[in-house]
Amino acid sequence: MDERQVGSLSFSIDFSQPLYEQILTQMRSLIARGTIGLGEKIPSVREMAHELKINPNTVMHAYQELERDGLTEKRRGQGTFATTSMMKIKQFKERFALEYAQDFLENMHSLGFNLNEIHTYLTRLSQEKGHRKND
Repeated sequence: MDERQVGSLSFSIDFSQPLYEQILTQMRSLIARGTIGLGEKIPSVREMAHELKINPNTVMHAYQELERDGLTEKRRGQGTFATTSMMKIKQFKERFALEYAQDFLENMHSLGFNLNEIHTYLTRLSQEKGHRKND
């Protein structure tokens, strides 16, 4: 794992995994968590590629996905910015939360766990990690 800085943003790059997916996942997370604020300018494709030492086409592919997700918007002559819509971020987070939960449940069911057992494991794990009920 290689840590790289692009402006004030930190990226973890694993060159054994697809780079476009890593950039996409990390940028989604930075926007969804608010590390990149609403309407904030994000690094240009050229800047991101230069700082991460990767092909600009790889960055462009990730940026196109972010735009399709509704998480970024291009402004002609100004660059690419995080969405200004909290609703788009909320919708994105809900969509992915449901996908992750569905994958998790399918994996647990394939291992033979029922919903009560899954709930028990999640409760125990949450308590071990110190999460409160409304965190």
